[in-house]
Amino acid sequence: MTDPIAANAAPTPAAPLLEVEGLRKHFPVRKGLLGRTVGQVYAVDGISFTLGAGETLGLVGESGCGKSTAGKAILGLIQPTAGTIKLRGTRIDRLSRQGMRPYRRELQVVFQDPYSSLNPRMSVGQIVGEPLRNYGLARGSELEERVAGVLGKVGLQPEQMRRFPHEFSGGQRQRIGIARALALNPRLIVCDEPVSALDVSVQAQVINLLMDLQKEFGLSYLFIAHGLAVVEHISHRIAVMYLGKIVELTDKRSLFANPLHPYTEALLSAAPVPDPQVQRKRIILTGDVPSPINPPSGCRFHTRCPYAEARCRAEEPQMRQAKPGHFVACHLREAAA
Repeated sequence: MTDPIAANAAPTPAAPLLEVEGLRKHFPVRKGLLGRTVGQVYAVDGISFTLGAGETLGLVGESGCGKSTAGKAILGLIQPTAGTIKLRGTRIDRLSRQGMRPYRRELQVVFQDPYSSLNPRMSVGQIVGEPLRNYGLARGSELEERVAGVLGKVGLQPEQMRRFPHEFSGGQRQRIGIARALALNPRLIVCDEPVSALDVSVQAQVINLLMDLQKEFGLSYLFIAHGLAVVEHISHRIAVMYLGKIVELTDKRSLFANPLHPYTEALLSAAPVPDPQVQRKRIILTGDVPSPINPPSGCRFHTRCPYAEARCRAEEPQMRQAKPGHFVACHLREAAA
């Protein structure tokens, strides 16, 4: 019997397609008639990771931890405060709008809400064909043929290109969004919670579609999600975020078999198990998530961590390799020899 985890094993390591180093995005908090800056929202506060060709990196965490902000910074939709973003070895985070244009063909996005991410005044053919027209890649009958081909790849019929978004279900709309992202033959697609607004059965269909497209076109995904169950199915590696920081990063087999960070343990304990005979001890975190305007000193998780020590309150843990390929930011774990 095929191991579902082994079947989605990580591709052979090669030069990274995407390199993110020390990425930060702080939003100013303004007050008063003059708009004086009185603080900062530390939405993303120094995260680093790489993503290889044909690989999926799952980025998970609670709402407000900075996942979507990181994705927008990588796409160039917002300007990062600090850090570097490299695509195929070229730094893209400081490029001008015109300088970024060639790279936008390689970086695409599938948005969370399939209802608001599609222009209701445009037909499906116009929506999917717009990127091709913008880059002058196709016109007339050739454009129509290419749009029909892309729609077929996502499970839609060519004759549906003349219909409008309101005539489709949520799952079909998300397929249209995927087709739009696929039109320019990108290398990397940022999937910003692409299934969270869909029914569970439709979620599985969309996830399987993304995996099939990855195998066919060699796509890389940065897959942003709340739930670990979703990223377990599609990801090769998983990064866990908490309050603007990545606290654990490893392959999915290691993460689910032996989580090293207390926050990851709590997330896993909250995931439902599809077996009534299996009893899982639930870890209940006390307190609320601290404000990103005034994050705690030391380890940002220490205010909710059941294992917190005095050192955790005073010293911020650095990301270290506790085991080969398994990185964690926690004082309770010693670095690998």
